[in-house]
Amino acid sequence: MTIAAEGPHAGAQVPDLAGEHVPDLAGVVPVEAAEVAPVEYIGLVTRAIAFAIDAAVIQFVAIAVAGTFALILSVISLSDELDTALVVIGSVAYVLWLVGYFVLFWSSTGQTPGNHVLQIRVCRGSDGEPPSAKLSVLRLAGLVLAALPLFAGFVPILFDDRRRGIQDMLAGTVVVLAPPQPDP
Repeated sequence: MTIAAEGPHAGAQVPDLAGEHVPDLAGVVPVEAAEVAPVEYIGLVTRAIAFAIDAAVIQFVAIAVAGTFALILSVISLSDELDTALVVIGSVAYVLWLVGYFVLFWSSTGQTPGNHVLQIRVCRGSDGEPPSAKLSVLRLAGLVLAALPLFAGFVPILFDDRRRGIQDMLAGTVVVLAPPQPDP
């Protein structure tokens, strides 16, 4: 230890660290840890309303696209075999649209349009970040599995402390409140 010879702390003991520069922190006030708001997990009713909004968006777009194609194809005479092929192509396109909708929104921002309206988001339970595309696909598969046995896979949402359904348990996700961010 050495004695400070000058400055506001003259005469105070300062540790000697073998010639290393040691900043004088005597006047620095420690910064208190920022208060972190508790995470608010979202229950079944809010999720169901958000899903209904998403279902309406998905259906509206699908009906508009299907109607446009039907109108275009109505002026063309097609064989029965081609009609069957178009139905299969339309079905595959619908499933890809449905999967792409949820996977894209969940993996990019964690919010579908329905989630955005209700100010909720899907995030990884470990770090709060949006799930990856792989986890989003797994969560969507879990959503289908949760609905199959008379929606029994959603019952854990009512009792789990983090409000997780089967889909969330499979993908390691949670649904939390996401209030809008204030403009800077």
